[in-house]
Amino acid sequence: MKNRIIFSLLFVFGTAFSMMARQDKYVKHTVAKGETITLIAQKYKVTPFDIYKLNPDSQNGIELNSVLLIPPSTAENTITAPKQTQPKTNSKPTTHLVQPKETLFSVSRKYGVSVDAIKEANAELLKEGLKIGQTIKIPSGVVSQETYAKPLTEKPIVAPKETSKPVVKNEPKVETLKGNTTYHIIEPKETKYGISKKYGMTIQELERLNPAIVSDFPVGLKLVVSGNVPATVSKPVESAEPIKDLSKEVNPNSGKKYLQEYVVKPKETIQSIAADFGITETELIQLNPELKKGIKLGMILRVPMGQKINIPKKEQGNLMKNLNTNARKQLALLLPFNISRIENDTVNSTQARLKKDKFLNLTLDFYSGALMAIDSAKVLGMNVDIKILDSQETKSTSNVANLVQQNNLAGMDAIIGPFYQSNVEKLAELVEPTKTPVISPLSKEVGQNYSNMYQSMPSLEQMRGSIFEFMKAKGGNIIAVVDAKKGSVKQYIQEMQSETKLVGLSAKGSFIADSLRIHLQKDKMNYVLLASESTGMILATTNAMLAAQKEYQMQLVIMEPNETLDFEEISLTRLTKLKLLYPSLSRPNETVEANQFDAKYKKLNKIIPNQYAIRGFDVTFDVLLRLSQEKTFEETVQTDASEQMENKFDYSQNATYGYSNNGIYILYYDTDLTIKEAL
Repeated sequence: MKNRIIFSLLFVFGTAFSMMARQDKYVKHTVAKGETITLIAQKYKVTPFDIYKLNPDSQNGIELNSVLLIPPSTAENTITAPKQTQPKTNSKPTTHLVQPKETLFSVSRKYGVSVDAIKEANAELLKEGLKIGQTIKIPSGVVSQETYAKPLTEKPIVAPKETSKPVVKNEPKVETLKGNTTYHIIEPKETKYGISKKYGMTIQELERLNPAIVSDFPVGLKLVVSGNVPATVSKPVESAEPIKDLSKEVNPNSGKKYLQEYVVKPKETIQSIAADFGITETELIQLNPELKKGIKLGMILRVPMGQKINIPKKEQGNLMKNLNTNARKQLALLLPFNISRIENDTVNSTQARLKKDKFLNLTLDFYSGALMAIDSAKVLGMNVDIKILDSQETKSTSNVANLVQQNNLAGMDAIIGPFYQSNVEKLAELVEPTKTPVISPLSKEVGQNYSNMYQSMPSLEQMRGSIFEFMKAKGGNIIAVVDAKKGSVKQYIQEMQSETKLVGLSAKGSFIADSLRIHLQKDKMNYVLLASESTGMILATTNAMLAAQKEYQMQLVIMEPNETLDFEEISLTRLTKLKLLYPSLSRPNETVEANQFDAKYKKLNKIIPNQYAIRGFDVTFDVLLRLSQEKTFEETVQTDASEQMENKFDYSQNATYGYSNNGIYILYYDTDLTIKEAL
């Protein structure tokens, strides 16, 4: 079967697809002396936020003679002179020029109308889907931008109540003027999150009303928190004494994220706070070294600014329900077939190469699964053109740069591959200007982050964190038995999971049953995390646990694969009695659909699919589903999780740039000798 695949590949590559010409309308602006983002935005009648979206690095400041991309001015992003206090609706339809990467979903969000309403107003134009450069009608009912209140004459300001804190001169914390417009003066140690919650709004709404705070959050700035937006933005008022502005401090990891202060609340952990602010536990500790000694109620931590806390759980399974087969999308797969090596190998036959080249076998297995995903997409009517290319890669080399140039990969709607992390990063860097999503299919490494890179394989750190998160959510008593040879694991637990009780070992590094027993609690599940590859230590620990089961609730836990548990000396019965608990990238799937998939794969390939074939199907089908929505790929990542044959895709944005997949299963060995998902 694999012979046929290799030879067929010789005829596949190089197929070109015509791409629609891009019709960007952006203006290039060279920064002059004394110019600021606000002044430039006013000059081109756009908001500072519009400029920051196209020029992310400008959030750290702009330099003389640097070049900025300026978006076209539209009624939507131009703050016009105020005219009247009551909103009015347009009597005539608005028109919109379709820009690159826009979808009906994003346009509908922009103008506050439904997708169906836009479709009805443009029935003829949208027969073949939305196209760059089209001028479409936005139906009436859109709120006009000329609804801001007239300029107000500010009344004398009432002095604030006495306080022991430094007082901002002549300005109250909250001010309500005519037209029902309410202002808030930023005080020391206040955050976007705190202010938005105080007034019952989201951080995004606060930033929309006050574009100046997208990249800055100076003490003393007057914010609009409700009502109408004035035509001008107030400058920060002078404070009674210099105040340290934490918002100007920068995350040492990324060099791009601004910081704010956060007070630790009851029952919060290092892991929960890191998750809330979209960063890893390691990054949180790097920002707050004092966390190495543990987390305490009331601690003031440094965290990234502008992150949304308590993000609601994503919906799962909606991608199949909302397929959009109108717009034609482009997907490229860059897989390391290394065809030129096969052709030039005069020593080994193809048959011989297949027997000893494990990397080629892995590639072909992944490819066979991807082909089944493509076939399934056709059956469902997905309108996606597929381009399959040979990345010709090793760990240190690849053909990525040439492929990008020769095949216009920057114009793709998404790219899967290559396999090696360094090559994925190179590709992401090359196509980052067009925001083309690059999905890393198999690498667990964590390297450089790019805004358009999606790590589909959870990292080791995520795997470790997920099992601790599960145990904490269950209110368990967590105990760890760590082999003396596992120094890095012990360090991780001490620094990242400081609530865990470490079992003491003998002078020779052997397990002591009494050292475990003193940590057990009768009113909780006692999770005993075992980190050892020593058969003797595993047997000693599990013997002590089995003996203690008569009095205590006990469960054995590992946080990463351990081959020693597969040895004959460690019986399966022992592991099932202790219900071995562990994190996993994939789940066992015995559904009707999974059995049908196996049968179809075997019929085509004369073999049952292995983990790489299933991975190839799951990654490719997930991407195809996300491309076949009204939303952009990035929008689906932010709103929808998905679950395929054996893998889950639940992406979250990293603290620096890019996205990582949190799709991890917590599994356990049940007493009926099956593996089940822990709920």
